[in-house]
Amino acid sequence: MRKFSVIFLILSLILVTAIIKNSTKRIDDEIFVIEESLRDLKKDLENIKLEYEYLSSAEKLLKFQEKYFDNELIKKDIKEIKIIEKEADQLIIKKLKLNNN
Repeated sequence: MRKFSVIFLILSLILVTAIIKNSTKRIDDEIFVIEESLRDLKKDLENIKLEYEYLSSAEKLLKFQEKYFDNELIKKDIKEIKIIEKEADQLIIKKLKLNNN
């Protein structure tokens, strides 16, 4: 009887170890996939940030204006900008509301 309980205990420990090992491997695989996805997303974010900062800098915008638009672009006073909305087949013109910080 004692041999049977020792053998049963050893077999149950082996089974539990195998189950834990398999679940740990599955979790490690999921973590690896998520980390790879995050790595790709971080790389895309860095590229988009670089592109945004490069294209939206004031110096670059002025160079693009000179290069591509010559005198087609004119400065507008921000108070002259209006919002056009369409409601029930009518156009409604509203003033642009600015937050003064």
